[in-house]
Amino acid sequence: MFAQLSQQSSGRSRRGRRFTGVMTAAVLLAGSLSVAGPAVAAEAKTSPDPIPSKMRSIVGVDRYPGALAAVRDKRGRTKHYTAGAGDLRTGAPVPVNGRVRIGSTSKTFAAVVLLQLAEAGDVDLNASVESYLPGLVRSKGVDPSKITVRQLLQHDSGIPDYTDVMFKVMGDLVKYQHIYLEPRQLVDLANTEEGGPAGRGWAYSNTNYVLAGLIAQRVTGRPFNELVTERVIKRVGLRDTYVPGVGEERIRGRHPKGYQYDPGTGKLLDFTRMDPSWGWAAGQLISTPEDINTFLRALLDGDLLTPRMLAEMRHTIPTPTPGQRYGLGLFSLSLSCGGVAWGHGGDIPGYSNINAATDDGRVVTLVVTSLDGSINDPSGRENRNDLVDAALCAKA
Repeated sequence: MFAQLSQQSSGRSRRGRRFTGVMTAAVLLAGSLSVAGPAVAAEAKTSPDPIPSKMRSIVGVDRYPGALAAVRDKRGRTKHYTAGAGDLRTGAPVPVNGRVRIGSTSKTFAAVVLLQLAEAGDVDLNASVESYLPGLVRSKGVDPSKITVRQLLQHDSGIPDYTDVMFKVMGDLVKYQHIYLEPRQLVDLANTEEGGPAGRGWAYSNTNYVLAGLIAQRVTGRPFNELVTERVIKRVGLRDTYVPGVGEERIRGRHPKGYQYDPGTGKLLDFTRMDPSWGWAAGQLISTPEDINTFLRALLDGDLLTPRMLAEMRHTIPTPTPGQRYGLGLFSLSLSCGGVAWGHGGDIPGYSNINAATDDGRVVTLVVTSLDGSINDPSGRENRNDLVDAALCAKA
């Protein structure tokens, strides 16, 4: 199949989990490049854009099937990039700014809702999980009366991750492709695992954000999906972001297909249609690279949270990854050019995204159409991180 790289320019200025495995089917890479607009072409003569070649390095045989990105500079100008194939069967190109599943990037949306409720006095970040959801958390080794809402949002709760129960091997992903699960069923899965005391350090668990979503529902009397839509998506005008309806497996509108390695066949499986209910508040949203950029920009600019709550969100603790810390639903990432960026990547079968924003206005979101565990070339993740760093450290 023909892998096409394209770049488009936009004048608009709108304000997980890791799996292992091997991919045995991939696209053939060709080196086509197009640049849209005379202004971009003139700029390229004096300051070559490093992103196109970095996009090319991400896709191809043994790498990701397709990739799409949106890069916004500090003056609010956005460029869109695509690479690879958007459909392995037909060879259709990746659509510019197509819709994708954003996985754990959904956690930042959820954290915003909880922090808004905290500012309103409806949620106490230092109150216990047990005080809001009595009897729900029952994992061995876990005391919910000593776990705070803050620790849920900061992954410092000691509560087991229900996805460890669901996905013990990569083939288990396929088993759950068309299964609907209620949020409380997800907590029940986590309750079968042994956890540990709260406050012992950062340990990522999707269960934390399912519980946060249930707390938001409890204190407001409204569905969590409605809260995210009204308080975040509509508030900052995210036109292409939405919460899938119950049982909704397709992705609306233009989108690249997402793929997942199937150990049963040894091939890539089209995973575009799936039931994302098991992600719920921890990872079910659908969005576009530009909408994610708009969301992060609005968040850091104070359009969603008061200065006090934004400061709470940006109060971080260490993670095991050097140069990376975690706040309340937000990572801080050290840049090669100095300073930090803020964001929250997300993985879900078929799609993986990395995103980050700086305080001076830069933002980048890069999406690939399979998980790391579906590719043979281990350099893929490093190449993606390098692209994000280059976009945020550009001199322009």
